Amino acid sequence: MPVSIGSRHPGRRQRRADIAAARYLRVRMERMTAAADWSALLAGVDAVINCVGILRPRGRETYDRVHHRAPAALAAACAARGLRLVHVSALGLDGPVRSRFLLSKRDGEAALRASGADWHIVRPSLLDGDGGYGARWIRRVARWPLQLLPADACGRIAVLDVADLGEAIANLVLAAADPGMPREHDLGGLRPCTLAEHVAAMRRLHTDAPAASLRVPGWLARLASHACDLLHLTPFSYGHWELLRQDNCPRRNRLPALLGRPPHSVGLHLPPPAPLPVTGAHA
Repeated sequence: MPVSIGSRHPGRRQRRADIAAARYLRVRMERMTAAADWSALLAGVDAVINCVGILRPRGRETYDRVHHRAPAALAAACAARGLRLVHVSALGLDGPVRSRFLLSKRDGEAALRASGADWHIVRPSLLDGDGGYGARWIRRVARWPLQLLPADACGRIAVLDVADLGEAIANLVLAAADPGMPREHDLGGLRPCTLAEHVAAMRRLHTDAPAASLRVPGWLARLASHACDLLHLTPFSYGHWELLRQDNCPRRNRLPALLGRPPHSVGLHLPPPAPLPVTGAHA
């Protein structure tokens, strides 16, 4: 099946292409907020995967345009053509969130549900994989001898391999139409853990020596997240600070079912402690 990949810079992507047979097309999501804007791009297309997202707004690339209005227009265009649309969203949107990043993701999901398209929403937990912006930072931090982590990042995450996510999405695209199939898919790995535990598991891939850890007070971590948003520094954002304070795991993990196998493990986790021996009953 030929693949077309949308990019803001198709020429640059073509030169670095991992998929030699792919066709790279210029797509500017912030400009494609009407269904008619998608007509030319969808000609000859059998199914659409939307995994576009922005960490921070820049100029006309706003959360509302990229996460809400453009996906709504794309869904309307897919509905008109009878195309399946798989939309990559995020976990944690039903919680008490306030960041515009997360609220716009929530609005985008609502638009898909109202579109009448053959839609599926996938919500992965934290992703790990070569080349990922956030994954590169976590792998880098894991190697540091001193790690600064938010003290209130007590929520659990279910980290998954990005290759597993890609395979699950491909299987969704190819799946036969089935009225009984769920349309919303929470995805995650099988080892829920806190951010500190995930960083430690990634560190064990390189060394057995544990790192020193400095827990940053919650109020200071929140200020740091706003500073990172303002200066476009690191992947740490206000939206991430919100998510890390609550569990960000699938309520019903659809990843094993979509893969037809257990997901790959991410990092090197310690086995759970052995249960204490039972020495006898007390009256």
